[in-house]
Amino acid sequence: MNKVLLVGRLTRDPELRTTPSGMAVTRFTIAVSQNFTNKNGERGADFINCSAWGRQADNISKYCHKGSLVSAEGRIRTSSYDAQDGSKRYVTEVVCDTVNFLSTKNSDTTERNDFGHESVPNDFNNMPDMPMETADLTEDPFKSFGEEITLSSDDLPF
Repeated sequence: MNKVLLVGRLTRDPELRTTPSGMAVTRFTIAVSQNFTNKNGERGADFINCSAWGRQADNISKYCHKGSLVSAEGRIRTSSYDAQDGSKRYVTEVVCDTVNFLSTKNSDTTERNDFGHESVPNDFNNMPDMPMETADLTEDPFKSFGEEITLSSDDLPF
């Protein structure tokens, strides 16, 4: 079985092209974080070349850009060709059946914490002034809920 599932960020803007028959194809590279660190404590990444066809290609080109977080599902394809210098070149890529957009266009530029999740901005000075409602707590807010119930430990089921 030839099945691949990747989650990572685009390393550059997708390149959209059209075949002579009119079929859209886009090529892009996904940086996927490695699960281990090197001797300096740094986490590396693998850079995986991908392609998508048809409507999927159009959508990736339209909605994704460098830094977009995506998940890609597809299969590995290897091919070869003869270069102009006469040498044989080999190409390995993931042909994507499904690409899910995991970040919006605007959230790609937000600050992220160590786990890759969006952080709340620390800049409270730029927040708009908004009136806050306060409750009058001089009176018991639960008085209309009925009579007080007293429970003993014998009333509890555990």
